[in-house]
Amino acid sequence: MNKDLRDKLLALRHIALDMDGTIYMENNIFPFTLDFLAKLTRMGITYSFLTNNPTKSLDDYLAKLARMGIEADREQMYSTVPATIDYIKTHLPDVKRLFLLGTPSMISQFEEAGFESTSDSAADVPDAVVVAFDTTLVYPRLCRAAWWVSQGLPYLATNPDKVCPTDQPTILVDCGSLCKCIEYATGRKPDVTIGKPDPAMLAGIEGRYGLKPSQIAMVGDRIYTDVEMAYNAGAFGVLVLSGETTLEVAKAWPHAPSLICRDIEELGCLLEEAHGLC
Repeated sequence: MNKDLRDKLLALRHIALDMDGTIYMENNIFPFTLDFLAKLTRMGITYSFLTNNPTKSLDDYLAKLARMGIEADREQMYSTVPATIDYIKTHLPDVKRLFLLGTPSMISQFEEAGFESTSDSAADVPDAVVVAFDTTLVYPRLCRAAWWVSQGLPYLATNPDKVCPTDQPTILVDCGSLCKCIEYATGRKPDVTIGKPDPAMLAGIEGRYGLKPSQIAMVGDRIYTDVEMAYNAGAFGVLVLSGETTLEVAKAWPHAPSLICRDIEELGCLLEEAHGLC
């Protein structure tokens, strides 16, 4: 290991972990994940979990992690739903009624935050449209979302991901692909896309833990969200090849990761080496 990499690894005080494709694949935890988290704790490095997947609530994700043997609390969990809610309340304070293309769990989070979810009816006019990764998608609601977008209403996307990682023989069409569908039908892209690669969630970690960007590593399997977020935030970006991105894609990407690892197991070994523990 060269001195520059060792110094950068030694500077890290917090690891922000993507979830699907990084610590697990859909519903199956990687065999090295628990050991990696234990290593971080032994080295005095804190960690949190960041996801662009808005299909579940924070409590749903914490329950999923618990089933996998990962103990975490709400302070360690970040997703695009609260980030989108915060954005609307800050930048669109008059927006109260939303047409939400998303799962019932996502819709309930917006309703709990004080928003009204409009129905699939031309008579039930929303103030804005929010499109998310929707595993419960039905065609009429996609058409209704496109209609409201075509009418010029404020249009937000929770995340830009094209697909969601899976270990099953299928492709999980994610929010970015749904937005491309709407764009082709209406000519409009989202006015705002929340979530990675936007650096806002990492900024929240900086404030919460009192850290500088150079003390945080963003670790994930998507170069266009996870690694690009690290680049945008000035943080240490680690691409793991256990999910969506291939090495060939990574080599062609204009903003190179700070580090490319096979998976978080390899990252753990490098951190131990930097700390003189192996």
